[in-house]
Amino acid sequence: MSAPATPARTPSPRSAVRLRTQRAPRPRGRAASGDRRPRRSVLLTLLTGLVLLYALVPLVWLFINSTKTQGSLFDSFGLWFSGDFAFFDNIADTFTYDDGVFTRWLLNTVLYVVAGAGGATLLAVLGGYALAKFDFPGKRAVFAVVIGAVAVPGTALAVPTFLMFSEMGLTNTPWAVIIPSLISPFGLYLMWVFATDAIPTDLLEAARIDGAGELRTFFRICLPLLAPGIVTVSLFTMVATWNNYFLPLIMIKDPDWYPLPLGLNSWNAQASTAGGEAIFNLVITGSLLTIVPLIAVFLLLQRYWQSGLAAGSVKE
Repeated sequence: MSAPATPARTPSPRSAVRLRTQRAPRPRGRAASGDRRPRRSVLLTLLTGLVLLYALVPLVWLFINSTKTQGSLFDSFGLWFSGDFAFFDNIADTFTYDDGVFTRWLLNTVLYVVAGAGGATLLAVLGGYALAKFDFPGKRAVFAVVIGAVAVPGTALAVPTFLMFSEMGLTNTPWAVIIPSLISPFGLYLMWVFATDAIPTDLLEAARIDGAGELRTFFRICLPLLAPGIVTVSLFTMVATWNNYFLPLIMIKDPDWYPLPLGLNSWNAQASTAGGEAIFNLVITGSLLTIVPLIAVFLLLQRYWQSGLAAGSVKE
């Protein structure tokens, strides 16, 4: 005779709730907070909108007034078009006025950017990599010098640089603009910080164990890892050299070696000279043409310099 079956124990409501709680996976991320959406700050939105207006209104004004003739600049509202659409005529006149000197100024600016900003980026990359991955006596002193150089404004060094270049006979030559542009303390510091986190020390040791020399390790392994930082530094130095006004102002007297900012200022000053011709429409159009290459470069390299600036901001 078989033993009677033991009746199944029905769990109590309290134990059933405890069992479901133990089995159910814990929510992560936003689900843990009840799927709440991030709070939007009205004040932050307003401040962002004001900054956006502050940046876009001058560009809009520049484009609108580059479509006007010299006479309609003063007869129409500054933030709206006039009856005469002279945008393409102004562009043609800008490149042909005064025997096409605007083209010469544009080529001068490109020369200063390629030689000055390109050289500054190269020196910053080499110096930042060396300071980040090599130990040598006096490294802390070099760090203090770099930080001090970042804090010194360029205008404070302009007059001593002029006196030194004057003694060397380099004033009124392109070298007076190119050589000072080769020094970028902020670019060196930025590459120093970037290379410290972007290049693992174990990777360098593995390359050296495999027999790779220092130059091969740098160009084949480290340089691709430094690409975002290189683009960021090159953009900073390019913008600084492209918009450089004060240094060429005290170094160069020959209009044939003027960069674009100095050349456009000389056009703008014509109206205040005796017998000078007012060409404000060409000054505005030339200013618009001056900033177009910068905007294009920033848009084309946007993903690189954004990742370069954000590197190291999030630590895993």
